[in-house]
Amino acid sequence: MKSIVIDVHAHFTPKLMIERFDASAAQFPGVKLVKGDKGVTLQFPDTEPTRPIMPKLLDLAERQSWMDKNGIDHQVVGGWLDSFGYELPVPEGLAWSRYLNDCMWEQFRDERRFSPLATVPLQNGRFAAEVLEESIAKGFAGVMVGTLPHGVLGGNLDDPSLDPFWATASRLKAAVVMHPMFVCGEPRLADYDLVNGIGRLVDSTIAVSRLLFSGHILKYSGMKFLLSHGGAALPYGLGRLVRSHTVQAGKVADPRKGFAAMYFDSCVFDSDALDFLVHKAGVDHVLLGSDAPFPIGDPEPLKVFKDAKLTEAQKQTILSATAQTIFKLRADAWTRG
Repeated sequence: MKSIVIDVHAHFTPKLMIERFDASAAQFPGVKLVKGDKGVTLQFPDTEPTRPIMPKLLDLAERQSWMDKNGIDHQVVGGWLDSFGYELPVPEGLAWSRYLNDCMWEQFRDERRFSPLATVPLQNGRFAAEVLEESIAKGFAGVMVGTLPHGVLGGNLDDPSLDPFWATASRLKAAVVMHPMFVCGEPRLADYDLVNGIGRLVDSTIAVSRLLFSGHILKYSGMKFLLSHGGAALPYGLGRLVRSHTVQAGKVADPRKGFAAMYFDSCVFDSDALDFLVHKAGVDHVLLGSDAPFPIGDPEPLKVFKDAKLTEAQKQTILSATAQTIFKLRADAWTRG
């Protein structure tokens, strides 16, 4: 096992996605890419244009400089959730996911400090399974999925139509990183940037609670399921879910058992919260995460460990060892010296 610090929660948009778009656009006519004064935006059917793609999402040199400054050797990088296109008709969604994955793979082919996560067309469980299988075979470290399998149209990850995807993830022992969506469907979040401040945590908590009560985390136990942002409200609210399980008298799966099988990143910004998460989930179920390069992410993701009540051995497990166990990192991952 390599002695490297690994950030498992980061995002990136390959420049190749923009550069090759015109030549590939016939495969997914429902996708619009517009280059404007404020940057590049995407638009999918029946949706508003996305936020402009942040320059930091595209800048690999700045990313590596930030990693050097923060003592991070390797990053597991997922895409930008706004670009996943879950609103596309199924055939276009399939083509779009493959296009995104091809661009991501090419961008990082020779970049030894990065292991990419695939995206899949969650609007169709069979095709999502197919793309996942292709991606893992190619060498992707795992997959990142959003909380709403139909984007702005909603949907639930425990929908039976997605069972082929979950079954394939389990069979392949794939790492599945669940990440909230920008559109959370709650009008009270419109002010104070509450979508970022709290909305994403609510979104994740609802989605993962459904997966716990439906039994998905246990039924598809081969996968390594990681919940971003420190598990959102789940670690703190688990007792309430357990009480609900008791009240429902066996009508739902035991959330304690599902919780014990999950993994969480350390993106909580607070040493006390990190200590609680490690106590609740176990040191070998917590991994370093930054949410780079977003402003709501942690600009100094190792700082939270300084005041945490963790031994050096525990820190090594969180910062390095567990990531190498659950993700299929590139074999030639860069190491210092």
